[in-house]
Amino acid sequence: METTTQSVAKEASAMRLKDKIAIVTGSAQGIGRAIAELFAHEGAKVVMVDMDEALVQRSAGEISQNGASSVAGVRANVTSADDCENVVKSALEKYGKIDILINNAGITKDNLVMRMSEQEWDAVINVNLKGTFLFSKAVCRPMMRAHSGRIINIASVVGQEGNMGQANYAASKGGVIALTKSLAKEFSSRNILVNAICPGFINTRLTAVVSDEAKKRMTDRILLGRMGEPIDIARGALFLASEDASYITGQVLNVNGGMYL
Repeated sequence: METTTQSVAKEASAMRLKDKIAIVTGSAQGIGRAIAELFAHEGAKVVMVDMDEALVQRSAGEISQNGASSVAGVRANVTSADDCENVVKSALEKYGKIDILINNAGITKDNLVMRMSEQEWDAVINVNLKGTFLFSKAVCRPMMRAHSGRIINIASVVGQEGNMGQANYAASKGGVIALTKSLAKEFSSRNILVNAICPGFINTRLTAVVSDEAKKRMTDRILLGRMGEPIDIARGALFLASEDASYITGQVLNVNGGMYL
């Protein structure tokens, strides 16, 4: 299986995001890192945001060493309005604009509803849904002034069909889909396009803890017969961020291998 870096190298010949400024949340690893890496190799200057400062700095350094464009790692909590505003302010001071926001930060705290604590519910809703709202709010004013922008929210197949033991996660990602459509309507007059991607069963740290038996049950439902990789989601994000998607807003791009139709 090819690595993300090998896959990125194949994708990056066209420089589809040359001189664009992108913020990617939850990007120290997994899907967020794959998006940040692909965008950087496509010519974007990328601000990688994560709670794990050491890991996001290391990831940014590794991407830069692989010949990417300007990449910076920043620690921020997406549930803090001040943190979101500070990241946006710093990016504007350094680059003068923000073209793309990828709301990818997300967590899980799985449990059956009868056992789920209020803390488990609140934590997932706060990161996955409130964090998407706060960062979108932080970037909307500079994007409005520029009459241009792309906001891409990473939702989930679970937000479309629900899942036992994930009521909090399903509610948060279903909310992200509804928020995406609402923002698309609010921002369209300023040429800010807002779309969502719904990944299916993707090979990340969130799915690494799933038992082999559960993985088999999940892959048996996927028409293509395999888990997806982070680069699959990154390619979808690149499409939505590029000029190829200049007439697309308020939509949900399903990247799930046929898991949900």
